[in-house]
Amino acid sequence: MNRNELKELWKQEEQIAHIHGWDFSHLHGRYEEEQDIPWDYDSIVRQYLKKDMKLLDYDTGGGEFLLTLGHPYENTAATEGFPPNVALCRETLTPLGIDLRECSDPARLPFEDSSFDIVINRHGDFCPEELARVLKPGSLFITQQVGGRNDRDLVQMVFPDAKEPFPDLYLAAQCDAFRHAGFEILRSEEFFGKIRFYDVGAFVWFARIIEWEFPDFSVNRCFDRLLKMQEQIDEKGSVEGTTHRYLIVARK
Repeated sequence: MNRNELKELWKQEEQIAHIHGWDFSHLHGRYEEEQDIPWDYDSIVRQYLKKDMKLLDYDTGGGEFLLTLGHPYENTAATEGFPPNVALCRETLTPLGIDLRECSDPARLPFEDSSFDIVINRHGDFCPEELARVLKPGSLFITQQVGGRNDRDLVQMVFPDAKEPFPDLYLAAQCDAFRHAGFEILRSEEFFGKIRFYDVGAFVWFARIIEWEFPDFSVNRCFDRLLKMQEQIDEKGSVEGTTHRYLIVARK
């Protein structure tokens, strides 16, 4: 394809970029990530979760992971703050009897003190002090998080001078924050893995969705650098970046 054809193709991806819940099926076969994480978040949650526990999934997205747990609905609560996902959760979670609350401020959870035996959070926001408030004594917080170095090499391919937006999102700093809030760290791990894109259009869709990592991204603004990414894909078959994940299991 020539430059104009590529630009038109990429702008089509830019225009259709949207997400329903946390559904990346549009990129199926066109990119891969999280294939190399050395822990299994699902198994870790199930290791601790018992049927009689009061469970909160903070920042549940579309409730996709929460529903796979099969936890008794009467013992299950969830929060979500992104309006399209809130609407989706009201359609999928509320009719089941799950206690859904709209919340976009992790420092102001809409629950009473000592409400939960376990709070889980995958790639959402959190406040250790507020978690300590809503958890019962001896209860658990389990989280897998995206760290501050996530996708930074990809960001710098299109924005070479971009500053790191989340300098505190590293395992050591977060463990210190939990200890300061009165938690005991039961398990902690950090991992830097790989993310690969097999076509530039997939990257364009991704960058528009992950707007907090790629602020002000557009095909027009980044076109020349996208062409360089295309050259790399033509030569090597993919363009590769680095993921950053960390895991914390903490007990109040």
